[in-house]
Amino acid sequence: MSAAASLRLALVGAPNTGKTSLFNSLTGSRQKVANYPGVTVERKSGGFVTPEGRSVTVLDLPGTYSLRGRSPDEEITRDIVLGRFEGEAVPDLMLCVADATNLRLTLRLVLELKRVGRPMMLVLNMIDIARRRGVDIDLDKLSAELGLPIVTSVAVRKGGVDELLRRTDEFLDRGHEVAVTNEWTAPTIADLKAAQREADRIIAAAVTLPAKPDTLTTRIDSVVLHPIGGLVILALILFVMFQAVFSWAQPAMEFLSGSFAALGQLIHDWLPESWTLLQSFLQNGLISGVGSVIVFLPQIIMIFLFILLLEDFGYMARAAFLMDRIMGGAGLHGRAFIPLLSSFACAIPGIMATRVIDNRRDRLTTILIAPLMTCSARIPVYTLIISAFVPAETVWGFVNLQGLVMFGLYAAGIISALSVSAIAKFFLWRDHAPAPFMLELPDYKMPRLKSIAIGVFTRAKMFLYRAGTTILSMMVLIWALASFPQAPAGAEGPAINYSLAAMIGKALEPLLAPIGFNWQIAVALIPGMAAREVAVAALGTVYSIEGGKEAADQIGQVLAQKWGLATALSLLVWYIFAPQCASTLAVIRRETGSAKWMVVTFVYMLALAYVASLLTYSLARALGVS
Repeated sequence: MSAAASLRLALVGAPNTGKTSLFNSLTGSRQKVANYPGVTVERKSGGFVTPEGRSVTVLDLPGTYSLRGRSPDEEITRDIVLGRFEGEAVPDLMLCVADATNLRLTLRLVLELKRVGRPMMLVLNMIDIARRRGVDIDLDKLSAELGLPIVTSVAVRKGGVDELLRRTDEFLDRGHEVAVTNEWTAPTIADLKAAQREADRIIAAAVTLPAKPDTLTTRIDSVVLHPIGGLVILALILFVMFQAVFSWAQPAMEFLSGSFAALGQLIHDWLPESWTLLQSFLQNGLISGVGSVIVFLPQIIMIFLFILLLEDFGYMARAAFLMDRIMGGAGLHGRAFIPLLSSFACAIPGIMATRVIDNRRDRLTTILIAPLMTCSARIPVYTLIISAFVPAETVWGFVNLQGLVMFGLYAAGIISALSVSAIAKFFLWRDHAPAPFMLELPDYKMPRLKSIAIGVFTRAKMFLYRAGTTILSMMVLIWALASFPQAPAGAEGPAINYSLAAMIGKALEPLLAPIGFNWQIAVALIPGMAAREVAVAALGTVYSIEGGKEAADQIGQVLAQKWGLATALSLLVWYIFAPQCASTLAVIRRETGSAKWMVVTFVYMLALAYVASLLTYSLARALGVS
């Protein structure tokens, strides 16, 4: 390799070693997130410039403990390391990232990677924490034992990767054009045990551990991992998260709502009165429709912020450990907790995260129930209905009633997911017992604000992209259906009653009338198949056209006048179960490799939604609720 050539660098390592923090520290905002061709495994790539001005491309490979390839994530890492992945350049240099406080599993991976024969460097991350705990690593001895160059880093601190950048320049200066002798073969259990013994020998020779570790992590774990107290703490954390989604995001939501209302009024006042069709399209189709979804961006940012903070702090693994017994009773593997918790933000990454589950039946069960978890796309629907029908009061002196109802909806999603899992286990996989739950608990560490900010920004950008593409196109379609054909001369009643939207909605109304839905709701459910949150924008468009520009600004008040409480409750229940997301169904097909499970998911969720809404509406009417 010439000194001027661009270096292709790959980060490899076990989960929870700080690999992603190191990637963020190296690349900053110069990174891209996509999927590998043909699979839904996330591909994170970026670039940086060395102190001597060389350009480096870096790829953050999925975390793995071995190259055996027992999950899609591990297969991607194995194939790229071995140069088997079509369309992906072979890395010039592998950086194997290790947690300096816990080297056992990473050193075993290092010994396996050495057999591949490619240039490699070991990065001891979190070296500051190791030294503070009294862990003494003889870097020269460790380097000699492994036959590899070693560099230390503190990825979460400014300047913590300076030595790595310097050593990257040295690698380029040496021009490593070496013939690769690949001696790797898929290791057996005996091979892995032998490699672990060799890793333990190397650690004994080069690492001195403190006599009696008494760390902050062990002291915190003595509280948060308590069989009873730990579950109480977990419930409180989730409760605060859902309260925050409703209460803390309110000022920002009000600001966005006022901004879109002002923009709509500006368009209304600026355009000539004779341009009624264009005025309606811009105000009711685009601004009111898309704005009614974007206004929920603060709440979506809030829930992503909580999940990323908990993950970065190290609590997510503890939550999975605490939930293992409960989930095991429902036929789920303990590792299913993190994918299901991720599904609170979006079912798509939650389903993709099931790749950490080795057993196919355990993984399939988790995929089937992940859409039942209350994702962020449901937040606009829940918020709209709760705000319209639940008073903004405080109960017990400190709890927001609307937030409490929101918490109840999330709890209903969790209970329904566990129930469906238990039923599937009883009828489909009665003879299958989940494998024992083994999970390495990472040390607690202060979340890195830069990494959190990048994560939140990336997800907010994805939501806004969705609002600017899928939601925008659906709103244009809904506006067109609600505006054409126009009412004939002398027609009575709102013009929308004569539109294509009304014709479609009224054709479906007899099917949905038993659960309390009117034709306007039927119209909103159809484009809602593209994305759940589109239903809110569709309702805003339908009712704003029907009721004039005031309805566009105050859709919640309009719904409170148009619907009864029984209908509102029925729609809330519908959204707990209904499979209203085409993207999620597509990911299920790709992850399972079969259209069968996509159809099974759609049918069982649709049946659950209809039956649950029917029971809710019928019970509400029986109790005298209109």
